[in-house]
Amino acid sequence: MVLFNVKENNSEKTFEIAIARAKELKTDIVAATTTGKTALGLLEAAEAADFNGRIVIVTHCYGSRTPGENIMSEETRCKLTEKGAILVTAAHALSGGERGLSGVFKGVYPLEIVAHTLRMISAGTKVCVEIGMMAMDAGVLAYKKPVVCIGGTGGGADTACVVTPSYSSKILETRINEFLCKPDLYEG
Repeated sequence: MVLFNVKENNSEKTFEIAIARAKELKTDIVAATTTGKTALGLLEAAEAADFNGRIVIVTHCYGSRTPGENIMSEETRCKLTEKGAILVTAAHALSGGERGLSGVFKGVYPLEIVAHTLRMISAGTKVCVEIGMMAMDAGVLAYKKPVVCIGGTGGGADTACVVTPSYSSKILETRINEFLCKPDLYEG
């Protein structure tokens, strides 16, 4: 596993590591993006590396910041699909509905505990698990097949894992098979 300096932009190196492993495994890549910048970078890196697998891009849901709107522009969505990406736009599997309840009732709920536990490893680890389940729920991944997931800590990519995602209704069947890279939290 490669550990990254948390103060650097690690996207390019994360893409390189993730693409190489996905090619070895002959599997898909699932990556998170908010505005589309990370996704476009991944697609460029995949093309340069002659990656022939599928790339699934998981975006924030509509209304996550502004009711009725998506953070990613329609123009960027079109660019991603033109470049061959499969887009999944959905509520976060580890916070969507529960955040709505905890905000009103001021409690802590099971999925929030799972999310915070995964963040103890890295924020990107939580993202990798979550986007794998979101893509499974959307029906764009093969059941019980490992994929390479790419996530980050809030701008770019810094974590890649081999994950066998499950449906969110079977969350505890999801497996993190291998850590490829993540931030070195001792530095942070």
